[in-house]
Amino acid sequence: MTTDQLAQISNYLTGGGFVVLWVAFFCHVAEWIAARREASARTSVAVGVDAAPVAGDPADPSVADRFSGVGVSLTGLGTALLIGASVTRGFATQRAPFGNMYEFGVTGTAIALSVYLFLVWRSRIQWMGGLVLAVSLFILSLSISSYTPAGPLVPALNTFWKYIHVSSIMVAAALFMVGAAAAALYLVKERAERNGTVGPVLSRFPESARIDRVAFRVNAFGFPMWTFGALISGPIWAHLAWGRYWGWDPKEVWALITWVVYAGYLHARVTAGWKGRRASYLALAGFVTFIISYYIVNLFVSGQHSYA
Repeated sequence: MTTDQLAQISNYLTGGGFVVLWVAFFCHVAEWIAARREASARTSVAVGVDAAPVAGDPADPSVADRFSGVGVSLTGLGTALLIGASVTRGFATQRAPFGNMYEFGVTGTAIALSVYLFLVWRSRIQWMGGLVLAVSLFILSLSISSYTPAGPLVPALNTFWKYIHVSSIMVAAALFMVGAAAAALYLVKERAERNGTVGPVLSRFPESARIDRVAFRVNAFGFPMWTFGALISGPIWAHLAWGRYWGWDPKEVWALITWVVYAGYLHARVTAGWKGRRASYLALAGFVTFIISYYIVNLFVSGQHSYA
């Protein structure tokens, strides 16, 4: 099989994974709709209205859970397709599949969804599925829109440190994606709890305090990975490639800004007792700086990292 054929297979797998993940997302949307209808049916029964559930009707209490289960299963399938796309892309380029924005996004999304699926297995957080998929599809859409044909890296960049630097960044980014989804969900649930407007959909999510803890733990794991990838292995790779450790390149500056915001988030969370809304806003601000570094800087600001 030629490298061109492998590259084409990778493209097909990426497209297939993208479609499957959209279907999984809509399954979670259907889960929320079914939850509303189940609650409405239970209310009707409570007031004496004839609304007995029938097999297969959304009033069946198991319908929302079934949609949730299908959504998680399809997320696993979509993740497997993205992993296959990354592997075949690596064979096609004969290097690690994270040499540009497209490859970073596909492989990084696969890692993020793998983290989410592990947490579903470990901590039963399938309630985050819809938001995690929304963020993942957003990142994947940005990556596909910046598609780059399979090809070799710039020779100066082809060193062992690229594996260490980029893989660390991708794992951190994956954790930040899951953390951002949890922070956004916290803000919605906490506001509903405060206003006494927790409806049937939000009632499927755990209490806001638990969501806040999930966001903190995931971001806390991501931060040291980002520190190592962006501020330790990155400068070492830059020294080998360009003869300097730090050059205030726009991408380097935004990587540092991301580090400062997440450091502030963790510091405020641990030492100042910032929990809840203020901490969630900081976590989301950190993720926004990551998006700027990942997408805006690459496309609209010229620099030595423009290739990525």
